[in-house]
Amino acid sequence: MSILQSVVIGAGQAGLSASYHLKRLGIEHVVLDANEHPGGAWQHRWDALTMRDVHRVAELPGDVQPAHDGRRANQAVPAVFAAYERAHALPVIRPVAVDQVTDDDGLLVVHADRGTWRTRTLVNATGTWTRPFLPHYPGMETFLGEQLHTVDYPGPEHFAGKRVLVVGGGASAVQFLGALAPITDTLWVTRRPPVWRTDDFTPEAGAAAVALVEQRVAQGLPPESVVSVTGLVLRPQEREAERLGAYAARRGMFQSIEPDGVRWADGAFEQVDVILWATGFRPAIAHLAPLHLRSPQGGIRLDRNGRGTTAVADPRIQLVGYGPSASTIGANRAGRSAAKGVQRSLDGLEAGIEQSISVIA
Repeated sequence: MSILQSVVIGAGQAGLSASYHLKRLGIEHVVLDANEHPGGAWQHRWDALTMRDVHRVAELPGDVQPAHDGRRANQAVPAVFAAYERAHALPVIRPVAVDQVTDDDGLLVVHADRGTWRTRTLVNATGTWTRPFLPHYPGMETFLGEQLHTVDYPGPEHFAGKRVLVVGGGASAVQFLGALAPITDTLWVTRRPPVWRTDDFTPEAGAAAVALVEQRVAQGLPPESVVSVTGLVLRPQEREAERLGAYAARRGMFQSIEPDGVRWADGAFEQVDVILWATGFRPAIAHLAPLHLRSPQGGIRLDRNGRGTTAVADPRIQLVGYGPSASTIGANRAGRSAAKGVQRSLDGLEAGIEQSISVIA
């Protein structure tokens, strides 16, 4: 079995960006993608999400950003990604489900359902979509209505005539309320009061938000999403929900869940038909566990005080779509940084080999 210079796991925006830059550097690699078709997580998004709702989602290196129009994002973005893979002849293999990555005497071995790949370096670009976070509340298993997470969202029409409890303080919760409040009865709960953004989201504001996530990564803490520190903004399509009071009527979290609704801390009961958990995601990095990259604080420390992509515990490993690059804001920059990190690691390995040979000679 030949030894690759690098393997990229994941063919979303960050993975394609990394592959593009690796190819430009002449680094032999493959991209292993768990999906059957191009498009990353975007192919699994709900039909009601349009290109107007996304932020620079398909701004891939060397490519033109598609129009932000009324096209469905789960169709438009996969089409863009598929064309990009073809145009740049990126070495994507799919579907390949990676189980784990191990170290075999200095070589990284990627174990998957379709075989194994041996490589000198690794770029992990698995994102978060496959790891939805669902908090546990007492009694949630007794609820007789529907409980759905963001990954299961079927579109607003499904909820017509039902009383929907939306849980979560992020952008997805705001978008769900914007779509649901005009057609059905909604209630919004969050752990903390939402932080609304009233100024323009400039590039400088985006950089400041990314910097807050970088600080956590630099300390080895589990990363928070970039969106969680940018603040919330109402778009034109959510103004009707605002007029109906969907956002002003927000409440703090309930204490427990019962078969027909939720119980508040003061003992009052609230009847609901659906609980929609817009509670976010966690990094999909369980397959990296054999490499022992996590710090005692529970996260993976990255180089350059959290601004880079190289794992401090093992410089052979690059992480994109993790921490500060787990958004469309930082994914492209992370791909370029990861390719440079791979090149540095390969140069270091080559120098070590040459030194060993000279010592033996």
